Amino acid sequence: MSTDLEIARATTLRPIAEIAARAGIPPDALIPYGRTKAKVEWDFIRSRDAGPDGALVLVTGISPTPAGEGKTTAVVGLGDALNRIGTRAMIALREPSLGPCFGMKGGATGGGYAQVLPMDDINLHFTGDFHAITSANNLLAAMLDNHIYWGNALGIDPRRVFWRRALDMNDRALRGIVGSLGGVANGFPREDGFDITVASEVMAVLCLARDLDDLRARLGRMVVAARRDGSFVTAADLQADGAMAVLLRDALMPNLVQSIEGTPALIHGGPFANIAHGCNSVIATRLALKLADVAVTEAGFGADLGGEKFLDIKCRQAGLTPSCAVVVATVRALKMHGGVARRDLGPENVGAVARGVVNLVRHVENLQKFGLPAVVALNKFTSDTPAEIAAIAEAMAALGTETHLCTHWSDGGAGAESLARAVVARIAAKPAAYRPLYPSKLTLIEKIETIAREIYRADGIDLAAGVANKLASYEQAGFAGVEVCIAKTPYSFSSDPTLLGAPVGHTLTVRDVRLSAGAGFVVAVCGDIMTMPGLPRVPAANSITLNARGGIEGLF
Repeated sequence: MSTDLEIARATTLRPIAEIAARAGIPPDALIPYGRTKAKVEWDFIRSRDAGPDGALVLVTGISPTPAGEGKTTAVVGLGDALNRIGTRAMIALREPSLGPCFGMKGGATGGGYAQVLPMDDINLHFTGDFHAITSANNLLAAMLDNHIYWGNALGIDPRRVFWRRALDMNDRALRGIVGSLGGVANGFPREDGFDITVASEVMAVLCLARDLDDLRARLGRMVVAARRDGSFVTAADLQADGAMAVLLRDALMPNLVQSIEGTPALIHGGPFANIAHGCNSVIATRLALKLADVAVTEAGFGADLGGEKFLDIKCRQAGLTPSCAVVVATVRALKMHGGVARRDLGPENVGAVARGVVNLVRHVENLQKFGLPAVVALNKFTSDTPAEIAAIAEAMAALGTETHLCTHWSDGGAGAESLARAVVARIAAKPAAYRPLYPSKLTLIEKIETIAREIYRADGIDLAAGVANKLASYEQAGFAGVEVCIAKTPYSFSSDPTLLGAPVGHTLTVRDVRLSAGAGFVVAVCGDIMTMPGLPRVPAANSITLNARGGIEGLF
């Protein structure tokens, strides 16, 4: 069986200008990065602002397991299938982070015959967007420390510096550090730390900004420290917003690539869903809506994490109205939620599927709370049996939800045509009734409680010492109306990654909160979640190398 990389290399890529023409983008609107990828420039993006929107389809999934679900593959397969049945479609995805590529999760360009290409470029440095975000983040950190060193005119309390440095690589040794060691000339020593770039507020700001003006305004609003009286200091106070915007100017333009079947794909931005808001850029999504009848986008991890944030944060801030959701699952993953160990997933086990399908049921029920109709995409494995598939379809039918068996990994778009027709039918059946889960007028604690109760089915929340006071200080500073971004394990509805299925009766523990004023949300850090991941015992980097021809081997 061919690997994803072998399939990708066997594909003859079309010139990017040809892909752009399919999407209605003229050649003079492209800034090429080689022959097969390009950025879409600002004048063209602005020229499309007044046009009508297509339908927006969210692809999300069940709580992930080591068995794999194939969410990104489903996005690509659905986009290809929609074009095959005559519905003009575009794909809007996030960019992969280097950390998971060299760590454990691997790349994020789909798989098999449902990939976006060039996969090795996209999974590695791509067009340099993440490097620009990392540089902008660390420029702000340097300017903050420099301001304190040269007299501290803003009266920053060095004990209340919130802004952390960033690196697009898993490195547990940088979670907590002490900086400015080595003498007076190096500044004032203080505790500091790094987040992975995808968790940086700069990443969130870039993904939520509507244009360059909004980008600079959001950068300026970012809170970096506090004075002794508790008042906040922003990036604009440090006069850092202009230089940061300069570094991010080109990075804010979305990137155009293609699927194996030639479907135009905008890949832009990459916040993780377990520690950030988990969606691609507003600019890319809005452009796809202007250029296609259907824009297919993805939110990271399960519908409880990326899906909830897409609907409560991104759609609310950007004025987006999704028409339909696709929830991706596999028989194997539902068996794991039903208590089967990974090594035992092969034999038929209808009972385990019946126990595990409660996870899928809860995700579909949760999406219905947003007024969003859902269709289930069941990615097929050769070990799946008719009885196991029937158990899932029966549970979904009870919710009024269709289940469609998909083989796009092996068959490309042809393997997802049934799903594509169901999505088109859902879009046409009735107007979207999308609504956020909670109103903006609730207090920050009430918003956290609402998500915990309605999405995670917790009995309540437990705020660690000082968290309530921090939330109160945010509200007193004028941030009561912002959204909440839950940072937690993706593997469970609870903050305990070992509680699979659909647990109830648990308490959601909030151990810290962070204000992301530029992004327009407060991050609630739950359980043991880390904003700087570590590498596994055997990282993927061990197997990645160059062959004798200079080609990349071992990637994903």
